[in-house]
Parts: sequence; C-alpha cells; structure tokens
Amino acid sequence: MKVSIKAPAKINLSLDVLRKRNDGYHEVEMIMTMVDLADRIDLTDCSSGKITVDVSEGFVPNDERNFAYQAAALLKKRFKVTSGVHIYITKRIPVAAGLAGGSSDAAATLKGLNQLWKLGLTLDQLAELGAEIGSDVSFCVYGGTALATGRGERIEAIPSPPPLWVILAKPPIGVSTKEIYGNLKLNQATHANTEAMIQSLVNQDTKGIFQNLHNTLEGVTLQLYPEVKHLKEQMKRFGADAVLMSGSGPTVFGLVETESRVNRIYNGLRGFCEEVHAVRLIRTSNTCPKPYESDIL
Repeated sequence: MKVSIKAPAKINLSLDVLRKRNDGYHEVEMIMTMVDLADRIDLTDCSSGKITVDVSEGFVPNDERNFAYQAAALLKKRFKVTSGVHIYITKRIPVAAGLAGGSSDAAATLKGLNQLWKLGLTLDQLAELGAEIGSDVSFCVYGGTALATGRGERIEAIPSPPPLWVILAKPPIGVSTKEIYGNLKLNQATHANTEAMIQSLVNQDTKGIFQNLHNTLEGVTLQLYPEVKHLKEQMKRFGADAVLMSGSGPTVFGLVETESRVNRIYNGLRGFCEEVHAVRLIRTSNTCPKPYESDIL
C-alpha cells in the first residue's frame, strides 16, 4: 500500500524573539503561513519492519538525521507498529533555507503514516508528536496561517492573508539557525508588532500586512551574510511590494499584489540568483485547535 502527500513550504510574516528560556530554547512569537511550493512524500508500507529513506537531492541526509525518518521512527516506537516504511522525498523546497522544508516533510510523514498504518490519530495528537521532532513541525501539521508561541509548538489559528503572489529567492549559501540565534543580542534587537499584524490579517488589510512584516533574526543574518542583504535590496529594486527574510534565512521573500509585476521581479532575480520561485499563498480553512484570542479582535 502507498500514500502520497504534499509538504508545503512556510514563510514567516512575523518572527519575534522574546527571551532566552531556561531550557536553552528561545521564547518566540511567529506568524507563519504556507505557500504552494511543496515537496512530495511517497510512503510505501514494508513488511520488513525497517524504515528507509531516499531523497531526490543527494545532499539531503537519508538516515536518522532526516526529519521524515524521525517522524516515522517516533510513530513506529510510540504505537508499537510492526510494519516498516520506505519514504521517498521529492525535494522542491530549497534546503536549509528558512522555509521549514524538513519540518514540513516530517509533518507530511506523520499525517501520511497515520493513514498508511491506520493509527486513527487526530491532528492535535499528530501536532503534539511533531513538537518532539522540531519547533516548526506542529505548525506544518495544521497548515493554514497561525500564531506560534513558546518555542514554536503552541499554535493558534488566525485568518489567512488576502491572495498575493510570493517571490522566493535563496542565495547559494547555507545558514545555521544555531549560529544566527547564537549571535542574536536581544538587548539590541528590534521587535515585531505581532498584534498589528494579526489585526491586518483579520481586516484583510494588505497595506497593513506589508507595513508590519518583521523578522528579529534578519539583522543578524544580514550582517553575517551580505549576500542576503544584497538579495533583499535587489528584490525591492525590481518592484516587490514588501520584502523580508524567512526564518533564520537565507531565503528572502517578496509579496506582490499585481501579477503583471511577478515576471519582471522573477526574471530580474534570475539574473544573479539560481533558486527563484514565483508561487502563491495557500489560502485554506484553518485546522488549528483554536482561534487566536486577543483584545483587539
């Protein structure tokens, strides 16, 4: 038996780092939404009882370092599953890019194996398991648009943005999330207006969304990697309405209202950056456990 499932990329409309926690993680407030650039996960049941992984890109690990492998191993151990699975990952999301490709692969594997192995788990249960693998996995289980707090595992639904084009561009470098957080000086950092972004999403206020894009990690990455700063400047110059780095980088995304400008920006960036994608925001009904509650709503 075989199950195939998409694993979409995410972008951060807002990312704020509040403080360092006693457990070594950082307390964050992130507003995340998904775009229609996706990996494909093919899961095939194996009577051998083993978990095996193959990936279309050779530089992605195919052992226990792979988040999809970890997701399968967690389900197999927790629910005493005797079957094995072969996981084939067709990569379209750039790797180590700040787009949660590995986390989304893990979330898709959890959901796909829930079907394949007939475990009968709810999304909430899968999201709770996902939090054991990585901070973004819980959000990727639910999808849609959400506020993520804690270390990223507490998820609350908020309205999706209005229809917009998204230009994604990744320079040919890798960025270590650990390195970026290690160089973050919270007493000098700028912070997001999370409430204002939520209100803009509630009101479907495109201009407000553009104005309230913010990433507390961006200053660190731009200082350490001038290629990212240059890419951001070029995307603005070619006509994106608003530009921000996603996650810890190095991918930069531009939001564009009018389709007529998308090709111009895409072609302009392709002149000096190989990994460029023109995609749409995914607008789906939220499946998160509860809506965000705030005095401003």
